[in-house]
Amino acid sequence: MFAIVSHWRNSFTKLHVTEADEAGTELSDWQTVRDELLAMSAHDLKVREELAADGSLYRNYNPTMQAVHDANAARLANLLDSYGWPGEYQVGHQAAMAAWLIVQHAIAQPAFQRRALELLREAVLQGSAPAVQVAMLEDRIRTLEGRPQLYGTQFDWDPDGCMSPLPLDNPAAVDERRRSVGLGPLAQEVSARRAAVAQTRERPPSDWAARQREMEAWCRSVGWRD
Repeated sequence: MFAIVSHWRNSFTKLHVTEADEAGTELSDWQTVRDELLAMSAHDLKVREELAADGSLYRNYNPTMQAVHDANAARLANLLDSYGWPGEYQVGHQAAMAAWLIVQHAIAQPAFQRRALELLREAVLQGSAPAVQVAMLEDRIRTLEGRPQLYGTQFDWDPDGCMSPLPLDNPAAVDERRRSVGLGPLAQEVSARRAAVAQTRERPPSDWAARQREMEAWCRSVGWRD
């Protein structure tokens, strides 16, 4: 359906937690949450790689991929009920990234993504998550809702068969907004995305207008649009 992207760093941030956090969650509990988040994201990426290899990932929203995304979202929703947002202070950099990845990929779960966005905003204010994660999730939600995105992080095929940003709110100010969350110029990302997709088996739809109709119908069917 929509290009699903993630940004991973090679470093692993040491856990910044004391014996218990402000909510009284024990260190051992956060370690369990960390391990579960890493396992879920690893499974997500493994399935994605397998489906990308045979090209089936790129045919609409692959049902096998959606099943993984939905299961991970359901489990993370339970973890959020019990512990709150698993930020870097609680679970370390890689597991916090894994939590964000699970949310970002849960495109069939509007209520879950909207809830996670609010929790993630709080984590950014507390210094436990990077602002770019909010930017990318907000862009994803806005595009799924059929609204222009703010930061230009969401891409899809355009009518000319090029991988391009989905519609932007006030395009003249997009690079300023991107700088505010640590992103480089949009033109650079466009070039990088097009080079990256050229190395995959993903290709433009044969009927762009039909694809748009299918995407609109799907967004309505899962509750993104009225």
